Formats: sequence, C-alpha cells, structure tokens
Amino acid sequence: MAVIFQTIYLPVFHNLQITSTYEYLERRFDKKIRLFGSLLFSVGIITWLPIVIYVPALAFNQVTGVNVHLITPIVCAICIFYTTMGGLKAVVWTDVIQTIIMLGAMLLIAIKGSYDVGGLMVVLERNWYSERIERPNFDLDPLCRHTVWSLVLGGAIYYLQCSAVNQNMLQRYLALPTFKSARRALWCFVLGIFAFLILCGYSGLLIFATYHKCDPLTTMLAREKDQLLPVLVMEVLGDYPGLPGLFVAGVFSAALSSLSTGLNSMAAVVLEDFCKPLFVEKLTERNVNILMKSTIVILGAICVALVFVVEKLGAVLQLTISIGAITGGPSLALFGMGVLLPWISPKGAMIGGISGLAFMSWLCITAQTAIASGDLHFPEKTVSTDGCHYHFTPKASKPILLRLDQTSNITDIMHTDETFMLYRLSYLWYTLVGFSFSMIVGLLASFATKALDPRDVDSVLIAPFVRRLIPPRLYPNQPTSDGIIYAFEVNTIRTLDPTEEDSQQVKGRDGKH
Repeated sequence: MAVIFQTIYLPVFHNLQITSTYEYLERRFDKKIRLFGSLLFSVGIITWLPIVIYVPALAFNQVTGVNVHLITPIVCAICIFYTTMGGLKAVVWTDVIQTIIMLGAMLLIAIKGSYDVGGLMVVLERNWYSERIERPNFDLDPLCRHTVWSLVLGGAIYYLQCSAVNQNMLQRYLALPTFKSARRALWCFVLGIFAFLILCGYSGLLIFATYHKCDPLTTMLAREKDQLLPVLVMEVLGDYPGLPGLFVAGVFSAALSSLSTGLNSMAAVVLEDFCKPLFVEKLTERNVNILMKSTIVILGAICVALVFVVEKLGAVLQLTISIGAITGGPSLALFGMGVLLPWISPKGAMIGGISGLAFMSWLCITAQTAIASGDLHFPEKTVSTDGCHYHFTPKASKPILLRLDQTSNITDIMHTDETFMLYRLSYLWYTLVGFSFSMIVGLLASFATKALDPRDVDSVLIAPFVRRLIPPRLYPNQPTSDGIIYAFEVNTIRTLDPTEEDSQQVKGRDGKH
C-alpha cells in the first residue's frame, strides 16, 4: 500500500494543495463527479463511525457491566466537544496522546498475560499445536477466507482505500508543508501499523493460550467475540486497582482518535463540497464555524442511533471491511480512473462509479445479512471446556462448531456450498472487487461514448509514471492563409481557473483544446 500510495497518489494530491480530496475529482472530471465522490465518502463515514463507537462500549460493558447504549452517547458527546472546539489541531494532538495510551495498554496486557501463562514459548506452543498458528496458505480459491493472496493483494487495496483517497487520512498528509515530510509521515504510519497489528495478533494468541481449556464464549463468560480481550484483561489485571481502567482508557483512546478524525474530515467535506457551492457570496469565518460544528453534532447523533443496527451484524473486524467496501471500492476507483486512465471521461467515470456502488451494495449487504441470520457460516477452530473450574450453562453452539469434549459427527457440520458462491467470497477481496468492477465499467463506458485524448488532460492530474508515457502533441505543419507555417509542440497544459469569468480557452490548429 505504501509503495503504491507514494508512487501514484501522494505526488499528485500534495502538488495540488487541496483542502478536500474531492476537489481533485472536479479538476479531473467535473462538479458532478466531485459531488458523487463526496457522497460516497459521507455514506462510508456514516456506516463506519457507529462501529468505532460500538467497540469501546463493548469493552466497557464487559469490564463494568454498564449498558452499551448508555456509554455510546457519552463517548460521542466528549468527542464532539473537543473536535468542535479545537478543529484539526486538537484532533492531531489528542491522537498523539491517545496513541501512546493505546500502545501502553496493549503492551501491558501482552507482557503481564505472557508472564502469567508461563512465557512467550508457552503461548506459541499452545497456539501451534492447536493450529491457531497456520503455515502460509497459497490457495488460489477466492472463497478461502485468509490466504497469502487475499491478505497481500486484497489487503493492500483495502489499506490503499483507507489511506490514499480517504479524507480521514489524506488531510494529515496534505497538512504537511513538503512532499518529503508527507512521505516520511507515510512510512511512520506504516511502522506504527506494523507494531499495532503484531500487538493485536499476539493478543489473540494470548487469549487462546490463557483459555485453551475453558472457552469463554462457550461458557458465556463473554457474549461476543469482540469481548474476549476485555475478559483477558480482567483475568490478567483484575487484581490490580486501576490497571483494568488503563486498558479501557486505551480502547477509548483508539475509538476517540478515529471518531474525532472522522467527524472533522466529514465536516470539511460537507463544507467544501455540499455547502459552499450553494452560496453565491463567500462565507464568513463565523458562518464556516457554525456549519462545521453543526455537521459534527448532527453526524454524532446519527452515529449513536446506528449503534443499535451495528450490534446485530456480527464480528466487528469483518463487518468494518465488508461494509466499508460498499463505498470504498467505487471511491478508490474514481481516483484510480483519474490518475491512471487519462482516457476516461466524466460520463464514463460516473457510470463506472454508480455501477460499482450498486454491485457492491448488493454483494456486501446480502452477504452480511446471510451471516447475521445464520444462513452463512464459516468453519471455526475447535474449542474445549475440559479445564473449566466453575459451573456454567453451555451456549447453544452453531452446527459448524464442535467442542473437543463432544463426539464428532459429519451430519452436525453445516456446509455453505449451497449458498450463492459470491456471498462466500472472502471479505478481504471486497474492496478490490469493487475497485476493479468500477474501473472496467468506467473504461468501457468512456470508449463506448467518447473517450478523452490523454494529451488533453492536465498533466498535473495524472500519476507521474503515466505522465511520462503520454507522447507530446505535435500539431501538423500546415500553411495558413498568409503562407506562414506554424508548428506547435505542447508538453504541459495549464488548467485555467473555472471561476474566472474572463478565462479564455486556447485551441490548436486542429481545433482541439
């Protein structure tokens, strides 16, 4: 992701010095595409933020027993307060503090939990012998949930959508003064993501190593999979006053960081792309502040309400990637069409984007509904309750699950082969599927209507390596009525400001711009 972003997208966006990512779409295509791109972003944010609020509420509920729907409005209110008061600067600095708290909380759990079970080697051995740690899977079947290909290819495109064209992330890179500093920030982000993914992955191994003989889900110690880590926290840190609170602070830090970034970027997009075009006169600073703060408050209220929907839809990780792909794939495709395919016209881009949105909405929503209703299951690892030292009423297990203390019977396993194949596609491919579908439809639609001449597109709007592949325009040497031969060779084309009433369009001898 980082290599693609640094090579293709970041040089273009940073050179343009834009406030909203979607300003690019207007310059490359037209205002309709900009509005469509902003709409995709808005829908994506509205479906993503409720998940962000729900996660810490689940953790807090597991640790304290406080109702999830009492916690979510409080979290949202705190975040709205400091986001509206401090703007982007407050978001960035609180993110720094929250990252440190989050990292500290995860490290504390990993170190203390490993010590309690007998050390790092015990954790690794228990996971290896139970096949929690798997050898690399090079299976080419796209229905297989986790393979090297789905993680590297599908995962790269997913992260590209999150980082390269998402206003949440891009506003941070564009706020930096030079391209070199933006590139440095990108690689710091990559190193940070590595650290957190390793910590989160190890925490999963540690949960199993701790409960390998007494599964908390089967014994109802945890109601949801996303509450397993808080259960571990109470096991490991419960005897130390204040330390479970440190973990909860870490989880809330992660949520508040994402929530504040989402609210701030959404406010910027609403202001630049939806509100400003409606006003003839330039908005005053006071009007801008009122609009941005109102957007943040309204969006926060919507997200709190949508938490009721999110809690019915299953595990958070798959839900985030699956629902995000509905708008993420087509949104990435719009920018991909702009920087990589100079033949694509505004009409082709719109057809491609709408087609991708419709296709991914059908695929993701139908598949997620099938999972939520129980019609679509995925094989899970076996678990055991042999080592439990307390009385419990076993959770009603799904037909796909087999505990080690039960007799295996092939008729107990529900196969998913009868479910429509596309619904069983690994969730890691969703964003790549949406991206590819939209790009192909957009390219075909452009050639079916009227494709652009790459030499007519402003070179600063195209990826640097694509720019070098476009031959310069060499106009035919034709004598004019006065007998003089004119030869024009154009290497760069300057985009005139469309807001200037006195802008003049310059045409060559062949009548093209």
